[in-house]
Amino acid sequence: MNIVEGRYVVYAFTPEMEPVLTVDDGSIVTFESNDCFFQQVKTNEDVLDSIDHDRLNPATGPVYVRGAEPGDLLKVDIMAIDVADQGVAAVVPGEGALREEAKEKIVRVIPIVEGAAEYLGLRIPLKPMIGVIGVAPSDEDGPCPTDTPYKHGGNMDTHDIRKGTTLYFPVRQPGALFALGDCHALMGDGEVCFTGVEIPADVTVRLSVVKGVNSIWPILETETETMVIASAKTMEEATRDSVSQAVGALAKIFDCMWEEAYVLASMVVDARISQVVDPLLTVRAVIPKTIATTEQILNALKE
Repeated sequence: MNIVEGRYVVYAFTPEMEPVLTVDDGSIVTFESNDCFFQQVKTNEDVLDSIDHDRLNPATGPVYVRGAEPGDLLKVDIMAIDVADQGVAAVVPGEGALREEAKEKIVRVIPIVEGAAEYLGLRIPLKPMIGVIGVAPSDEDGPCPTDTPYKHGGNMDTHDIRKGTTLYFPVRQPGALFALGDCHALMGDGEVCFTGVEIPADVTVRLSVVKGVNSIWPILETETETMVIASAKTMEEATRDSVSQAVGALAKIFDCMWEEAYVLASMVVDARISQVVDPLLTVRAVIPKTIATTEQILNALKE
């Protein structure tokens, strides 16, 4: 088993990242991920103003995958997300979807007991997910801070990035240079207050290379759906970019006019918000597998 310790972190996805581990195509790797605060917040009395802000949003890695070259996809099968027994959430005035309404700075420690988060007298079943996950960007796009999502992945904060799903990242640098972090025990679509239940976790993934498939944006496969995840300065731009790639793929799959595929997308493709609180906003275009399989979509993206 390959293990990347949590002390090996980056704070930006850059084209020239130095790998801390090199693995073969198809290898299984466990990443010891830190929470977004690097475990600096442990009690309700901790003050976010006093922590080291240079240590926020660490991503563990990167890992070099032999055989991954620009023009390929890095396939990431998420096999396990094992979270710690305590997470934290916070409200920061000026941040989140209701930034102008938030008046008080608060930190809340969230105990994790027998598979549930305990908060306000509730026991909420966990849905562990990965907030920051991605590869090195192109020379043109990089560097990309770990708090920011874009074509390389990054801080996409998409709650469907969980155990049992598969991500496909466009490879822009030799070896892909893959890293992850910022796990959440729970997070709703939007991450509206600026945090989920931020928590350290051990994440086990399988890293494989898909040759000759060149996507613009990361693609996520769940049990029943395939998603194109795009990030931009506005929700409208992110929606346009994610839906555009989905429509283009559908036009190739059904060998039809682009406009006909556009009509089909309006019938069956969902535009779902992932997050609204990062430097760029994230939307996923969701295609049901009953309409087109992930394999068909990937084949449509071959050069």
